[in-house]
Amino acid sequence: AMSFRKVVRQSKFRHVFGQPVKNDQCYDDIRVSRVTWDSSFCAVNPKFVAVIVEASGGGAFMVLPVLKTGRIDKSYPTVCGHTGPVLDIDWCPHSDHVIASGSEDCTVM
Repeated sequence: AMSFRKVVRQSKFRHVFGQPVKNDQCYDDIRVSRVTWDSSFCAVNPKFVAVIVEASGGGAFMVLPVLKTGRIDKSYPTVCGHTGPVLDIDWCPHSDHVIASGSEDCTVM
């Protein structure tokens, strides 16, 4: 008779532990939008972090240099242009300085 032994594979990550990031390496005071539905609320490339933010009178997002961490001032400039909430943003795969945004108002910029 064959014996059926339960085979449990050990994970190679069983001894890996995460460390919390220090406050000076975090982004603070960003009013992230709650209207992104099923899409992501941010997009990242090697130079910039873009985050969809709460905005009155339409949609907006802010673009932050990756190295600019810490508290983000309320008067930090945002990219505005949509009449409805921004639903998705993504960076161009060929240029770190080109971003596209899609809005509930059926426009892509």
